Amino acid sequence: MFMNEQHDRIPTNMRMIVILETLAQAGRPLSVAEIGEVVDLPKPTLHRLCTTLEEDGFLIRDSIGGRLRPARRVRVLASGLLMASQLHIARRMVMTALAGEIRETCNFSVPGASGMTYLDRVDTPWPLRYQLPIGAEVPFHCTASGKMYLSSYDDAALDRMLATMTLTQEGPNAITNKDALLKEILKVREAGHSWDNEEFMTGMIAMAAPVYDPDGRFAATIAFHAPVQRLDFEAAKAWVPRLKKATADLEALMFGDDQIT
Repeated sequence: MFMNEQHDRIPTNMRMIVILETLAQAGRPLSVAEIGEVVDLPKPTLHRLCTTLEEDGFLIRDSIGGRLRPARRVRVLASGLLMASQLHIARRMVMTALAGEIRETCNFSVPGASGMTYLDRVDTPWPLRYQLPIGAEVPFHCTASGKMYLSSYDDAALDRMLATMTLTQEGPNAITNKDALLKEILKVREAGHSWDNEEFMTGMIAMAAPVYDPDGRFAATIAFHAPVQRLDFEAAKAWVPRLKKATADLEALMFGDDQIT
């Protein structure tokens, strides 16, 4: 991280990168003033750079408070760099092993602007499958990965988040009442894993577990989904310990002292 005493020596062509790095390390949306507390640049310069990053699609204003956070172009860039590294191979190994045991489709997803974005997938060998393309964004409120992400918010932030959400009726069991969804998210938080019981799609169930960064912040999920004709909801629960082992293995590979780079 760039320290304050270094900021007067930040090369012009590095200043936008330092702003993005500051947001990444904060792990939450920041105002321009908050960015300025770390990136010691003149206020007019900082405002101009942030405006440019916003106009070019690298930053976006948060719906709560108007603070800046990474937008789609940053997420695509980050995932592309991740995919290009050896870490992608390690992640695929973890997911392939999990999918090979469960024999159902496994996916890796991260929070997007309005839902969870699928970054990677290992398909089931069965011809009957639900297949979501890489890059697809699915709702927070009715997917296992989305509810897992929502559970990472503290109580006050979760209340604010739910207040801004539109709870659409996707699958037959989707929760469209905000009070009921809050109760569901609290159950997910307590359980340490999440589920989708035909909430996103008719005939599909899913389970998800979180991947945390070294500071204990939510980073991503690994999940599996399956048609109920082959794996019903109760049977899927039996695979949760194996799913959590996969996330622990991935955390060790991504963030451990012996992480692959």
